[in-house]
Amino acid sequence: MAWIFIVLAGVFEVGMALSLKLSHGFTQLWWTMSFLVTAVLSFGLLSYALKTLEVGTAYAVWTGVGAAGTAILGMIAMGDDVSPARLISIGLILAGVIGLRTLA
Repeated sequence: MAWIFIVLAGVFEVGMALSLKLSHGFTQLWWTMSFLVTAVLSFGLLSYALKTLEVGTAYAVWTGVGAAGTAILGMIAMGDDVSPARLISIGLILAGVIGLRTLA
């Protein structure tokens, strides 16, 4: 169950990062509220997962899911550059997350 929570925490981290961008320095109320809610959910789920998982593994998975998800959504929804090198790099991050899951 902790693995489900850590992946969900990473998903909320994606929401947190995108909300932070769209809040324009906390000047947009609804995006600022979205940032606060997703931050609390992300950190709360991370905290719960840490009761069972090793801190290094949990943190790496949390940041990996968040980084890869944010990069992908940035490319899809925010107009971030797409290149083969970026896609390969995202794939490597996801491979690391999968490796941590299967080897942990």
